[in-house]
Amino acid sequence: MMRRPVWTIFYQFDPWGTSIGGIQTAIRACIRYAPEVFDLRFVGTASDRSHPIGQWRNDELDGRKLRFLPLFVSGNDNVRAKIPTTLTYTAALLGKRIESDFHHFHRLEPALAARGWSGEKTYFVHNDVRAQMLTSARKDALLWQRFPSGYFALEQRILGNFDQVLSCNSQSTAFYQERYPRLADRIHNFRLMLDTSLYYPVTPAAVELERQKLANQLGLDPDTRFLLFAGRLHAQKDPLLLLRALRELDEPGVHLLMAGAGELENEIRQAIVQLKVTAKVSLLGAVSRERMAVLHRACTLVVLSSVYEGLPLVVLEALSSGKPVVSTDSGDTPRILASGSGLISQDRTPVALAKAMRTVLQNPNAFSAECCLEAAKPYQARTVVGAMADAMLERFEVSHAFDVA
Repeated sequence: MMRRPVWTIFYQFDPWGTSIGGIQTAIRACIRYAPEVFDLRFVGTASDRSHPIGQWRNDELDGRKLRFLPLFVSGNDNVRAKIPTTLTYTAALLGKRIESDFHHFHRLEPALAARGWSGEKTYFVHNDVRAQMLTSARKDALLWQRFPSGYFALEQRILGNFDQVLSCNSQSTAFYQERYPRLADRIHNFRLMLDTSLYYPVTPAAVELERQKLANQLGLDPDTRFLLFAGRLHAQKDPLLLLRALRELDEPGVHLLMAGAGELENEIRQAIVQLKVTAKVSLLGAVSRERMAVLHRACTLVVLSSVYEGLPLVVLEALSSGKPVVSTDSGDTPRILASGSGLISQDRTPVALAKAMRTVLQNPNAFSAECCLEAAKPYQARTVVGAMADAMLERFEVSHAFDVA
């Protein structure tokens, strides 16, 4: 009888915590839907010291059993630390040897520690790497943006150690295939994992009830229409552009919900006052996944103002909730927004972004829940994770065909 294959996921967060980000959400969905045939393990961080650091423990997340190894206490990782968490995580991995049949990395740097480890290694790319490194916008979203040549040197050293490089951004896929032609057959697109157990449409009556309930909680007019921004408050997401666009938006009864935390929070609070939009914005801070799902159902429109992206999971969450999206032209969002599921602002200006929002708000019948759901359908986690796991299991069975229990 063949033994169970070991599948280990590496990323710098506590999956039971409130860490914000599409990578975290995708990993949680992957864990939830990973078939039981795998011995599933996760190497992350801890939000506190309630469990021993540096020791494996048996645990459960969303009903899925897994082995968990917290490398250190990360605290509030929604706000960037002086020493980047990725470097701390990589340093904590150095010198360890983690045996696994499949190693899945969602950042490049930690793979430095895995050189020489046995087992298949996969690197997941979550951003448009070229845009991320070479953007002319603010350079404080990521430390490597100040030293792009250093990042590409590291990448050149490590990338060949991976059996697969999977990118959720088509431009990054093409970039890597062109930059590393000898690795081109290892570089492919992958679909993000959307957890439809949380993000799903409800009846118009239920939407209306959620919207009025939220308006009452915030002390707003019962007819208020909500715009939703969800993500980290830092330079990549450019929430300041969204606030300037809100000032340009001359739609009555519109209120912006900003769900997230990050190092730009104080700057955002100052901008809200300076732009005189205090009555039109609510900062919600970091919210739970369950609360985020409610916000999606209660809102009229989800808005992104990012400088660069891979494929932002919040777009898929909105579409799966039956809500249209307005976004800047970043990442693969323009590729998945089919007709009737949202609009792309072609210019990164407050006026252009406000115009796109206004178009959707004034023409609700042109952006139906059905169109939104159809655009999100290919990304359902159960299907995506199932297909990925089936391929892994097939490779495992081939490589261990002659093993004896």
